[in-house]
Amino acid sequence: MQTLEFAHLWNSTDSIGRAVALLLFLMSIASWGVILGRAWDVWRLRRCLPAALARFWNAPSLETGYQQLRQTPCGRLLAPLAEATLELDPAARRPDYDHSGQLTRSLRQALTEVTMYLESGLTLLASTAAVAPFVGLFGTVWGIYHALLGISRASSVQLDVVAGPVGEALIMTAAGLFVAIPAVLAYNFLNRANRILMAAADGFAHDLHAQATTGEAWRPSEPRRPRVVGG
Repeated sequence: MQTLEFAHLWNSTDSIGRAVALLLFLMSIASWGVILGRAWDVWRLRRCLPAALARFWNAPSLETGYQQLRQTPCGRLLAPLAEATLELDPAARRPDYDHSGQLTRSLRQALTEVTMYLESGLTLLASTAAVAPFVGLFGTVWGIYHALLGISRASSVQLDVVAGPVGEALIMTAAGLFVAIPAVLAYNFLNRANRILMAAADGFAHDLHAQATTGEAWRPSEPRRPRVVGG
């Protein structure tokens, strides 16, 4: 009875089967790197968000608040929005220019930058979740074909001669699912977390726009903090 050990599986397959196994291994390493890195970023952002917003709005000036944001883990999420507002300081504006429209465009560009940051790695996870099962299925089909060729050359056919190679080939399908399932779960989790963080960034941009377009000097205050729920 053949044992399903890795060395035996590796030696019993051909170069195409080994290439499929290596591809699944690389896809798994890449997706887990994205999963762990993005999960760490999301945890840090959601943990520091309330305190970072409170420190920003209690800062003595917009520039001081911006510098404080850059020193926190939330800098990648909120600092681009504060920087877009800081570049349009009311004291330096021309009275004949549509400052509200200019600020809106700058904040929209900053929100696009924040969105790109939050969505980094999601394309890899989506591609892995969609492709890995088919890569594993291809490995299974090729392994069964390779096994049938070997069986056709055998002088006698017994159950273990057929079941062993076919069972080994089916492991490729299981490997594809093993790679795809964590990617699917992580993709859904990160998508929901990104929606919550983007809602907080959008609210922050709205508050900045309201503060900057009033024409009044910066006054430290603490607006309503966004509620960052679990999930």
